[in-house]
Amino acid sequence: MAEDADLKMLPLDGLHHRLGARMVAFAGYAMPIQYSGEFGGIIAEHLWTRAHAGLFDVSHMGQLLVQGPNLTAVADWLESLAPGDFKALQPHRVRYSLLLADNGGILDDLMVTNTGRNFYLVVNGATKASDIAHMQARLPAGLHLHHMDDHALLALQGPEAVVVMSGFDLTPETADQPAFADLKFMSGARWLWNGIKLGITRSGYTGEDGYEISVPAKHAEALAEALLAHAEVKPIGLGARDSLRLEAGLPLYGHDLGPETTPVEADLSFAISKRRKAEGGFPGAERVLDQLLNGAPRKRVGLAVDGRMPAREGATVWVGDRQVGVLTSGGFAPSLNVPIAMAYVEAAFSGDGTALEIEVRGKRIAATVVPMPFKQKNYVREGTKA
Repeated sequence: MAEDADLKMLPLDGLHHRLGARMVAFAGYAMPIQYSGEFGGIIAEHLWTRAHAGLFDVSHMGQLLVQGPNLTAVADWLESLAPGDFKALQPHRVRYSLLLADNGGILDDLMVTNTGRNFYLVVNGATKASDIAHMQARLPAGLHLHHMDDHALLALQGPEAVVVMSGFDLTPETADQPAFADLKFMSGARWLWNGIKLGITRSGYTGEDGYEISVPAKHAEALAEALLAHAEVKPIGLGARDSLRLEAGLPLYGHDLGPETTPVEADLSFAISKRRKAEGGFPGAERVLDQLLNGAPRKRVGLAVDGRMPAREGATVWVGDRQVGVLTSGGFAPSLNVPIAMAYVEAAFSGDGTALEIEVRGKRIAATVVPMPFKQKNYVREGTKA
């Protein structure tokens, strides 16, 4: 697989091979799914991240900069594409949002950072080409969209990530940015490390405290090796990243989210800012706001699955002889030692405690609708100690 000529190589491809990674095709790239050796394996990598710090290579993601005559002009444009209140997003703050189609369907989910000078976006790897095309087609005169394809993106996730990063000699790029020690969840800025500019946000997609670090691709290996030199840090592959995000109840685009899904159906109404709920003005607003008021026909829910057999994406969900939904993610939860899943089910069967059945290999497995996240998130928010 990794030799497939059509696959792109990550900037850390050589390092992954030296670390014994098993490479798979994902989003058009050869990516590590797990590592070999005494430590390696999805469950071990998952549990290490929950207890210590895991280093993920997420350089397949799309990193974009949007620049214009002023921040207000850029925020206005972003609000024509997504339902966030970007005018109110303060410098050095990060917001989760959704790129919406004209009918309110989700084209992608993304992270938006107000850097104080421009807006920095991180979009999914599998959709970055279509996202860029969608944005460019709607880009007004005076704004510029730059794809940072010369940058890598690393994620350091886990409760000891702050210990590791606090030991780095980081020089603030500007005097008005937060001190690194004061950086809280969903905030970020730029620092210099050994003369290299790093964009660092306190964010991630594992449910753990941690950081995402944008680094010029030519310096990615030096940064990764410096992080891996710490005893708290191990390299972690895509397999554990998927089980970690599933335990945290976080949807994966192309599986739990897609253009046929609205924010309300996806249980992501929090991504529609209060002002936008009142004013509308985003793509598909009429449909989305109607669902907010009157309810959606289906909903993304969490399922606790009886027994030990994991149920996988595509399995059907039943009440008696009636199919009421379908699984979009499922697997074994190493931190909880039980199988869990996400599914879209008819609204009438989406309430917590609802008893359902999942059909797996011709057999029915009992399941119960439960609140998400399955495992408590450990973000360090404003007002909490780092």
